[in-house]
Amino acid sequence: MEDIHVCRTVEEDRSYFESYAHYSIHHEMLSDVTRTASYRRALSDNPARMKDALVLDIGCGTGILSMFAARAGAKAVVGVDCSDIVYQAMDIVRENQLEQVVTLVKGRLEELEELPHAKYDVIVSEWMGYFLLFEGMLDSVIAARERFLAPGGTVLPSRCSIHLAALSDLPRYEGLVNYWTDVYGFKMSCMRAPCLHEASVEWVPGEHVVSDSVRVHNLDINTCTVADTEFSSDFVLTITRDCSLTGLVGYFDTFFELEEAAVEFSTGPQAEPTHWKQTVFYLPEVVAVVAGERLEGRMVCRRMETDARALKVALTLGGRHYRYTVD
Repeated sequence: MEDIHVCRTVEEDRSYFESYAHYSIHHEMLSDVTRTASYRRALSDNPARMKDALVLDIGCGTGILSMFAARAGAKAVVGVDCSDIVYQAMDIVRENQLEQVVTLVKGRLEELEELPHAKYDVIVSEWMGYFLLFEGMLDSVIAARERFLAPGGTVLPSRCSIHLAALSDLPRYEGLVNYWTDVYGFKMSCMRAPCLHEASVEWVPGEHVVSDSVRVHNLDINTCTVADTEFSSDFVLTITRDCSLTGLVGYFDTFFELEEAAVEFSTGPQAEPTHWKQTVFYLPEVVAVVAGERLEGRMVCRRMETDARALKVALTLGGRHYRYTVD
């Protein structure tokens, strides 16, 4: 796949960074124990990697990862964020008496001419969005890796993968997709198509997953390029029981592949719930399937031309074609 050129408007970036200036989104992320504790374990359980290391934290937010790194033995930590939340993070660092180790910088990583150190042993970032790639923050991590990662250094997390499974949830389908056929006695059928075209971000109960799970994309964060944020993948799902298929559910897994203690977590329906939830691609009509049936499909995921932080997804399933947005 050829390299792609990602173009964002100033207004798009401004609204994106402003959304991270509010305390509520940080409360939601910090309260996600699976997410936050996984980062803490990856840093604290690998003392050989962290001892006297120079660490760069991209999108530092409240500074939690920077402080984890400082407590884990880093020599110096630099956190970068373009949101005004960085000013609260500065107060938080001082409140925890870590200002001698942690330095915070406000700005857009790609536009910063220099940082306190030329190269860093570890680059850490919690960049993942819905369906992994929504928000497009991986671009900044890649840019930081190319400019600031020292030889022999590592990016954390080191790998992420996207997975799909088949979904059968008729009550949810009736309440969301078919809701528009009778709204207080009125037909609102024109609302059904937009509902279907926009992927739904929600928690999917594990009992509604009716197939095996297949990996449709894998990203090595130490080597991937911006072009790898777009992908196409053929897949085959094996149905596990007779049912009515209502859609496909997508999620991602995250890996910190380190020498002393590897850490990983999943955002799938069978795992502990996270703030990322899952991404559901509902079908326009339910499809009857039987146990053992093999569903052949193809997924194509691209960045939206009008909003590089959003995604457009094309699905082919059983010879039929469907289109969605993740925005």
